[in-house]
Amino acid sequence: MAGFAARYPAVAHLFVAALDDDVSLDDEAGHHLGRVRRVRAGDVVTAADGRGHWRPYAVARVERGVVDLHAQDAPVEEPRLEPRLVVAFALTKGAKPDVVVQKLTELGVDGVTVLATRRSIPRWSDERAGAAVARLRRIASEAAAQCRRARVPSVDGVRPVADLAGRPGLVVADPEGDDPAVLPVPADGEWVLAVGPEGGFDPGEVAALDGRRLRLAPHVLRAETAAIAGASVLATKRTQAP
Repeated sequence: MAGFAARYPAVAHLFVAALDDDVSLDDEAGHHLGRVRRVRAGDVVTAADGRGHWRPYAVARVERGVVDLHAQDAPVEEPRLEPRLVVAFALTKGAKPDVVVQKLTELGVDGVTVLATRRSIPRWSDERAGAAVARLRRIASEAAAQCRRARVPSVDGVRPVADLAGRPGLVVADPEGDDPAVLPVPADGEWVLAVGPEGGFDPGEVAALDGRRLRLAPHVLRAETAAIAGASVLATKRTQAP
């Protein structure tokens, strides 16, 4: 058996600490399976470790918030997609970063970085940034479970634009950039897509970002739309690693 957990006929997908032969869930995951998904003995679920491995399980017992699982086959490694894809997007207002991280996870990105740009309107203190990034990591984990990924993307931030300078495979979203059709596969095996705020990167940031420019649409996009659109474009150019 090989491939993606999303293609396996299971009623639910979850993350566990270890893919042991027998797994007992008495935490939030167990509550979700038993009370929300209402799984029953004999139902089949898939479980992943968040680092690329997953395994099918049969529900052995459901009782008072505890769900016991028994493995049905050996662990499987989810195929990797190449090149790796990281999206670094400018910090935006309200719940928009939550939506961006959720959608980027569904699109299969390997990593997400939140950028503090000079034209970003929100300004997070160190304390608020720590709590916000922790929330974004939870959102990534929940989205990965929903779309049945075996890998949870990394979420990093809040970083200055200068941290992207010199990154191999850097691609900058730019209305005047190249058509995606001519974008070459990066020699180092990773794309890093940089997306600025709605006002764009300032001249100093533009000078620091010496990567290839990529045109996403003929119109002006909101920052959150550009991040999702850019990931969508690059996702179509990725292939399964041999």
